[in-house]
Amino acid sequence: MKTTNAILSLAALATAQYGSQTPLGLAAELLTLDEMPKLGYGTWNLKGDNVSEAVSWAIQTGYRHIDCAAIYGNEDLVGRGIADGLLKTGLSREDLWVTSKLWNDHHGTTAPASGIDTTLKKLGVGYLDLYHMHWPVSQGTFGGNSIEYRDTWAAMGLLLEKGLTRHIGVSNFDPEQLKDLLNHTDHPPSVHQMELHPYLPQSEWIEFHEKHGIHVTGYSPLAGTNPTYDNSDPTALLNNTVVQKIAKKRGCTPAQVALAWGLSRGTSVIPKSQHKERISENFGALECKLKGKDLEKMEKLGKAHHRYNNPSKSWKVDLYVGLEDANGDHKKHH
Repeated sequence: MKTTNAILSLAALATAQYGSQTPLGLAAELLTLDEMPKLGYGTWNLKGDNVSEAVSWAIQTGYRHIDCAAIYGNEDLVGRGIADGLLKTGLSREDLWVTSKLWNDHHGTTAPASGIDTTLKKLGVGYLDLYHMHWPVSQGTFGGNSIEYRDTWAAMGLLLEKGLTRHIGVSNFDPEQLKDLLNHTDHPPSVHQMELHPYLPQSEWIEFHEKHGIHVTGYSPLAGTNPTYDNSDPTALLNNTVVQKIAKKRGCTPAQVALAWGLSRGTSVIPKSQHKERISENFGALECKLKGKDLEKMEKLGKAHHRYNNPSKSWKVDLYVGLEDANGDHKKHH
């Protein structure tokens, strides 16, 4: 099992594989996505007494990509963890890739500037490497939701030009929305963050992004392990016999297999945990080597087409139109 005892060698491997980030002034040329570490540390649902400690430990373990969001409600604690992690490792801000996301209540032509300002103050990082529009959804003053992204995206482009973030991206867009955005902007998104795991591979959707030069980051890469989700069906990914057999054969853990699968597709993955052992275990995915026949077996798991995160009904808007499991169709087959 690749766990805590491999931290130092893994950190060295990560540096060799992904390179170190060069410190750049805010007026300097934008970073390239080649410098975005593909294995990141997610902060969704981090809460309680040890949030800062967990983030710090992730940095000490070797993570150089921290994924945040305003709606997670913990950016101040995450920021303290980042500061502590940098202090304990002797790293500087420029050695980290920090991502955050604009929430739905800050859409429009002016609100994104306020959104990123609050995020930067809470995180204490000075600038972001990547700022996503969290959803193509605008939340009105009185709570109603509507699909809106063009004006908000134009405002995010201004944040890019001001050097408040080095890249801008989208999250949870469907094909028509993304095509429409690409046709109405001078700043195509650098990254699209979406739900991706062996139960929801979205291979054709990923190919679209490859053709348009948009990098893809997969959230929930371990499928339904998050307590927010309904995990009754299908079988939890980490308990799936296919994944467990591959893990045993390759000397990895099931979580490492799932993450290595995501990395093998050229996507970034951002697993989350508050436990030191699991944080270290997940980082060990960098050393988990899968073979072609392993990937072929895991490809069959995609028949589940199971999307765990879909607030369409509660928000009363249409999301994921044209994508796998847009309407919970998987429930008809299980």
